[in-house]
Amino acid sequence: MKVFVAADSIISPLGFNSSENFLNLKEMKSGIQFFEKSFFSHEPVHAAYIDPAKTDEAFSKIGDPKAFTKLEKIAILSIHHAISQNPKIDIKSNKTLIIFSSTKGNVELLDPSNKSQFSRNKLFLWDTANTIAQFFGNPNKPLTVSNACISGVVALIIGKRLLVQQLYENIVVVGADVLSHFVVSGFQSFKAVSNEIAKPYDANRTGISLGEAAGTIILTSNPDLASQSAIEVKGGASSNDANHISGPSRTGDGLLLSIENALHESALKPEEIDFISGHGTATLFNDEMESLAITDAHLERVPMNSLKSYFGHTLGAAGIIESVVTLESMRNNTIIGTYNYSSPGTSKPIHIIDKTQAATLVNCLKTAAGFGGCNAAIAFSKI
Repeated sequence: MKVFVAADSIISPLGFNSSENFLNLKEMKSGIQFFEKSFFSHEPVHAAYIDPAKTDEAFSKIGDPKAFTKLEKIAILSIHHAISQNPKIDIKSNKTLIIFSSTKGNVELLDPSNKSQFSRNKLFLWDTANTIAQFFGNPNKPLTVSNACISGVVALIIGKRLLVQQLYENIVVVGADVLSHFVVSGFQSFKAVSNEIAKPYDANRTGISLGEAAGTIILTSNPDLASQSAIEVKGGASSNDANHISGPSRTGDGLLLSIENALHESALKPEEIDFISGHGTATLFNDEMESLAITDAHLERVPMNSLKSYFGHTLGAAGIIESVVTLESMRNNTIIGTYNYSSPGTSKPIHIIDKTQAATLVNCLKTAAGFGGCNAAIAFSKI
């Protein structure tokens, strides 16, 4: 059974829908800004932050902004816009399931100054998923995926598998994470946060930039509900190399296994891949590990980029919003250049694109990696 993309959406500092985000990406505009002082960092930091006033203004058209956390609002807005693209999708049907992807959820509510605003249950990811499902009147118990930074890609893979098993007809996959002092200070404690906008794969990279976003991809097994520029989710796979609680594998074997299994399920050969949307966090070890995996998979000549210097690392949203951009790239036959990349910085040469350019894109691959040695890959193809 084939699984198609029915609709998608992104909420980020670069826009409140997929097309607005893609337009800014084409012009290589970064959503990352410098914050001298902020509630999410005691130190000066570069981050991609969504204006809460803009969020509330948009949300007020569909609900009461005061009744929801920022995470819930951007997730709901993302789904709402995706649904509006394809009115044939009935989100209230028992044939439609919602999968929620996040790594930290409403973790900022642990702060004593925030506790009184909402009930304690909002700290739990299952409660956020239920809140989203209830907002849209979906009758099914939503699934929650929280698997470090591969959460978004894994959620898409699970969605595809559930559709292939004919358990549902449509699956709304939504991912979201927001900036908080808990998240930012955690990465700062690792000395992993760059003092400038991240430089993925670059020789002078010094670490990540963090960001917040929400993204939605609606999957369907019904060809009649597929979007006009039909794209199929061909296959995907995840793995765990169990290398370290936070450090990636030094060999790239785990990501290689995910890539090989994703290609096998998709019945695609390495030479058939036209583009790779990389994970590209701009940390020393992640980018190096990725270059090894890409090379061992015989994909080193395939054009590749990272979007982390535009959106920052958005954790549970990353795999979804970066997949949406991949879909937009396929529809527009355009590869987004990697912002802030200037000189190769990995031991194995890979084909990093530094300027936005036209390209014929039929088969594309999205990779992801995360804490605990987890890895994932998913392939998309034009019909």
